[in-house]
Amino acid sequence: MADGPELVAPSPSPGGRLKGLLCSCRGYAWALLPLASLALLYHLRAPLRLYETAVTVTGFISTLTPKFYVALTGTSSLISGLILVFEWCYFKKYGTSFIEQVSVNHLRPLVGANEPGMSSGSFFPSTEDNDTSRQSLSECKVWRNPLNLFRGAEYNRYTWVTGRDPLTYYDMNLSAQDHQTFFTCDTDMLRPPDAVMQKAWRERSPQERVKAAYQALEEYNDCATAYILLAEEEATTISEAERLFQQALRAGESAYKRSQQQQHMSIQHEAQHRRDTNVLVYTKRRLAMCARKLGRIREAVKIMRDLMKEFPLLSMVNIHENLLEALLELQAYADVQAVLAKYDDISLPKSATICYTAALLKARAVSERFSPETAFRRGLTTAEMNAVEAIHRAVEFNPHVPKYLLEMKSLIMPPEHILKRGDSEALAYAFFHLQHWKRVEGALNLLHCTWEGTFRILPYPLERGHLFYPYPGCTESADRVLLPAFHEVSVYPKKDLPFFIHFTAGLCSFTAMLALLTHQFPELMGVFVKAFFVTLLAPFTFMLEKIESIMPSSFWHQLTRL
Repeated sequence: MADGPELVAPSPSPGGRLKGLLCSCRGYAWALLPLASLALLYHLRAPLRLYETAVTVTGFISTLTPKFYVALTGTSSLISGLILVFEWCYFKKYGTSFIEQVSVNHLRPLVGANEPGMSSGSFFPSTEDNDTSRQSLSECKVWRNPLNLFRGAEYNRYTWVTGRDPLTYYDMNLSAQDHQTFFTCDTDMLRPPDAVMQKAWRERSPQERVKAAYQALEEYNDCATAYILLAEEEATTISEAERLFQQALRAGESAYKRSQQQQHMSIQHEAQHRRDTNVLVYTKRRLAMCARKLGRIREAVKIMRDLMKEFPLLSMVNIHENLLEALLELQAYADVQAVLAKYDDISLPKSATICYTAALLKARAVSERFSPETAFRRGLTTAEMNAVEAIHRAVEFNPHVPKYLLEMKSLIMPPEHILKRGDSEALAYAFFHLQHWKRVEGALNLLHCTWEGTFRILPYPLERGHLFYPYPGCTESADRVLLPAFHEVSVYPKKDLPFFIHFTAGLCSFTAMLALLTHQFPELMGVFVKAFFVTLLAPFTFMLEKIESIMPSSFWHQLTRL
């Protein structure tokens, strides 16, 4: 059998030899570093004139007057104070330090550090990091508030009374996008009233939208979306809104029946049927909310139950949250438990309504006779432990809610969109459910006794989670654009002040103190500074003199050759 070709190892390149030499000498680097530093210092003493420079600096410092030190310390204090103010404002707005962000984003790549999420052997982020990023993005998704108020009958009335707008531009812009998605389709241009309403949903001015709705009704008296717009934005009372929604329901039902018969004829007919379905579901839901606000709660419950049976695939619209609130108003706790058993499922997205309603039902079983002193003395019973664990679960999901339920923070009108696990969701929940917690005797007392302890055991840092995914870090920025400026956004967890804010605050305080002392005692501070610099430079000049006298010249010449 013939021998195969001989494998010859390739000769290493000069770069490879240098790299191998450096790796082999790595163990001796720390031992040779002081000696090499001394050699370099001695070798450069003549070109850099180190000794003469040190003597010159010492003499220059001795000639400075106290006025110079006053100006120096005052200017340093002013600059550090401006940096502190800028860092603080940047931290309050973006939640991070500007200096730290610049150093991480711009300076760190220059020194060759790996970016977070980059493995050392691959250019692409790892699969685990991708999953974490997708999870964070999905957690920060903005949802339409299931219990959003009526813009004309409630939000606008608040503006008329207080002069403050409860809705932000971002929130209203999201609603405009929702209306265009729900109430328009590609075939709208074929019918004049639908074409007018398609433009109406895009108008920014409320007056222009209302004007367009009336124009659509002039062309076609049964335009359901026009009635919806008028009910939402022009009606000044709930009764008036209900009347307009009833007209929208009659028009929407007839349009839904026509499109249902033609939905399989083409893609355009299917899109039109989907739009008519959205109109019908939206109208019935708002009619149920009108009935709930007007005190006809059983009628509202019936409309919601019928809607959930007729359109079971629309569970993501969260009609069950409206149903839970209405059932709690009826004190039908068994029915509430039945709804929770169906929707508090691991495959469905959680909400504050689900978690805190479950905690309320568990607390209701023990809260009337609950006493913290007795529980501490004898321990928690099984029912009390279940209630405490349910509260822990709810607080971990949304830690902003307890302060609103305990009235430690004032409520405002909830926005039209909410961020799950955020302050906006907490406001929307507490705005409607605070009365239900007050109705259950002792429930708020049990919550007050347990929620602060829950905060101490909540997962920290944010990369961990006990019952749910890690708490997302994007909630603060999203809530700030969803909630009005006059509301103080609740932030969890409280962000620690960055190091550079502490550093600039200390620097500003220190330089301000020096400036004050220098201004009050100029001669004494001048003597102190001169003595400080002379003392600081004395070891340096002393070392240069001793190196020359201790070591022979031949030794340094041999060392520098190496």
